[in-house]
Amino acid sequence: MSTAGRLVEACRRRWWQAGILGLIVVPLMGLVLAMTPAPALAKLHAHPDGNGTPVVRSLESLRDLDDQSWQVVAYREGPPGGPLRLRIVGYPGKVRLDHPTALEVRSGRLLWDLEDVTLSSAALAGDTRSAAAEFDLAPLLADLEQNRPLRLRLPRVFSELAVPPYVVAEWRSLPDAPAA
Repeated sequence: MSTAGRLVEACRRRWWQAGILGLIVVPLMGLVLAMTPAPALAKLHAHPDGNGTPVVRSLESLRDLDDQSWQVVAYREGPPGGPLRLRIVGYPGKVRLDHPTALEVRSGRLLWDLEDVTLSSAALAGDTRSAAAEFDLAPLLADLEQNRPLRLRLPRVFSELAVPPYVVAEWRSLPDAPAA
């Protein structure tokens, strides 16, 4: 066999060995990467409000059992330790929220009634559309020890709004989240 032929044969063997190695290593690397937990990234947004007060919020759009979409905003004003609120917003003209109406929150056998604080909010008290309600979130967050799903119920408005665990995790991180 000529020198060129031997060189070609050596290259074929190396390519074949590399191919076999690739068939073993690539799936093994994929398995290792699949088993590595991804870091939990909260989708909290920090920004100053119109008056310069720092606000940290979690914003989600969720659907109730009747397939109506609701904007759910959990937020804290000011530095850690500031008031914690949950604002639920429907589409103006489609819903009218009466105040005060407590928000019922359920997780398994646990039940909370969150106080309606809508009329104490300067931004919502004068809103004639009545498509938003705001609740004191602190009692709920003080009791939650896990990121379990929650079920929200607002009488005469919606019978059940499911809140997934990743949203609960965001809410639970609000009290200590750094301000803007």
